[in-house]
Amino acid sequence: QVQLVESGGGLVQAGGSLRLSCAASGRTFSSYSMGWFRQAPGKEREFVAAISWSGGSTYYADSVKGRFTISRDNAKNTVYLQMNSLKPDDTAVYFCAAPPLGYIRPPRRANEYHYWGQGTQVTVSS
Repeated sequence: QVQLVESGGGLVQAGGSLRLSCAASGRTFSSYSMGWFRQAPGKEREFVAAISWSGGSTYYADSVKGRFTISRDNAKNTVYLQMNSLKPDDTAVYFCAAPPLGYIRPPRRANEYHYWGQGTQVTVSS
């Protein structure tokens, strides 16, 4: 069982930066791949980034590649999403999530993730 709590969202101007954090409970956090998703009003939840259990492999949606960086600190049971060069289109509620154990490569589909945080709002003004 994994419980996830996101933080770090807020209001930022276009071109600015934010760093989201996702704190996880449970002693097995380091065994899980982790993902970040986002959902804008009226839109489906979409994949943003994912990281392997070791942190050695990272994956990004094309829309954020080169601007966002996912990382993790297994000693702190925390995964991060550094967001730079933010755009108004990045406005959404951001969720961290964990799939079941056993994925060699973290999935990109939201329905393959079992554990979700409550989300944190990111608003980018133009």
